[in-house]
Amino acid sequence: MAAGGSRGDPLALGPEPEPEPEPTPAEGRWGDQESAAQIQFKILRGHSDTVSSCHFCSEDTKILSCSYDRTVKLWDVVKGFPIQVFEEEHTAPISECNLSPDDRRVVTSSYDNTVKAWDMETGKMLWTMEHEGIVTSCNISCDGKYVVSGSDKGNAIFVFDAVSATLVAHVQGHHRSTITRCCFDPDNQRVTSVSYDKTIKLWDMTTRSTSITINEGHSNAISDCCFTSDGRYLCTASWDKSLKIWDIKTGEFRCREPLSLNQGHEGSVSSCVFSQDASLVVSGGYDKTIAIWETDAGYKKLSLKGHCDWVTDVAISENKKWILSASKDSTLRLWNIEKMDHIPSVIESRKEKGSKIAQCEECEKPFLSLQCSDFEMISKCVFCRLSSPVTRILPLPPSVSPDV
Repeated sequence: MAAGGSRGDPLALGPEPEPEPEPTPAEGRWGDQESAAQIQFKILRGHSDTVSSCHFCSEDTKILSCSYDRTVKLWDVVKGFPIQVFEEEHTAPISECNLSPDDRRVVTSSYDNTVKAWDMETGKMLWTMEHEGIVTSCNISCDGKYVVSGSDKGNAIFVFDAVSATLVAHVQGHHRSTITRCCFDPDNQRVTSVSYDKTIKLWDMTTRSTSITINEGHSNAISDCCFTSDGRYLCTASWDKSLKIWDIKTGEFRCREPLSLNQGHEGSVSSCVFSQDASLVVSGGYDKTIAIWETDAGYKKLSLKGHCDWVTDVAISENKKWILSASKDSTLRLWNIEKMDHIPSVIESRKEKGSKIAQCEECEKPFLSLQCSDFEMISKCVFCRLSSPVTRILPLPPSVSPDV
């Protein structure tokens, strides 16, 4: 497996980019990616190599990150610098870090063939789980009981007890190529994994078997996946430059087309995450940008630019005020998107697309409705469209012109 990014490297290695002058960790300034954007950000500097994974924790007051420099850091959001460092245990790059639901334990996976658990308060290691190959991903179930990991040895997944590290399941040959991401669904019933082999698999914890396999969802390696908080929808990110949203709870799952999010990145998409209310999807790419998507309407609202190398991971705060990005440039960036909807480019984009707030005819919730053409308007939100075999298109009345 290529060792240049937490979700794999789709590009050939080249010369390292020249570092750009940057503010001190706690200094915030207005983003210079777009003069009218007014997106304030902080640059968090402290890692000495690729930052491979990042999360908000402690009610969005702290940030957890891990790196190829073999350390895990806990950051204070306000101060902008690390307040706790977990180190001197891993002997190779850390591919991913994950938090228990109570924020008391951290689990890390590494290219040193191990998964380790740490006490958040003391920074001490609690246990180590040995693997035969490098470990590319790890995740803790939402009830805190289990840990899943993906290994490149036999393209296998492992499920084990989160407290005792006792092995619960080992699925050898789960994929045909390296697993890039594995995670539990919010109900703790299934493990989802994605791979270089372009497939998506859902493995059932009760039957101990694969319940769903998607072979033709993407045309290139799949780098990441994430669930909505209710567990109904799954988003996948791929090197084919797209993201797709799948309704995985309907009986007709296999015969329904997913919603595709396209033209958000110029290159491969490395990571994705839903907001808590699923109204936004945030993605990171190898084009060094972060894309913010309006889920209901299925279009990109804004791009955040500033990293000088690949964006390897993204996160969004529960209140949707902050986006966090991790990069191969050894930094994290904390972006304030609280006033995003007032940015001229976002307003102009809505006008160009001919959008307005409508009421979904099925769930009756408001959503941003985009025109299909000069004469037609979609009548259902994206979630109802995903779960319905037929999408109803309404003609626009002659006297109605779309507005913001």
